[in-house]
Amino acid sequence: MDDFHAGQPIFIQIRQRLITMILSNAVVEGDALPSVRQIAADLSVNPLTVTRAYDTLVDTGAVEKRRGLGMFVAEGARDILLAQERRTFLQEEWPRIAARIAALELDADTLLGAITDEKEKDPSDDQ
Repeated sequence: MDDFHAGQPIFIQIRQRLITMILSNAVVEGDALPSVRQIAADLSVNPLTVTRAYDTLVDTGAVEKRRGLGMFVAEGARDILLAQERRTFLQEEWPRIAARIAALELDADTLLGAITDEKEKDPSDDQ
């Protein structure tokens, strides 16, 4: 098996990998995505697990099934997924981060300085 972590269902981890491919522009609107069988073989997982991951993306409108052809990145997929990932971050991750910031008594200037320093280290991260 691949490097999956036990705390999260495998189909969700596969879904996240597909989302990352779309958000990073590794695949763009209209591109074919790897087949269910290809992903299942590459990751040594059941094809139904991969199908479940794809189905969740089809439900969001980010991926479209083309009968007999496979799965494709839908028009507007990046925008759909970016909005969804931002909502998830703000609802699920940010409260923990904000609590940690408060506990450490970090001020806005310190945080902005850290962000600026990080961007200067990795100029390829311009978004």
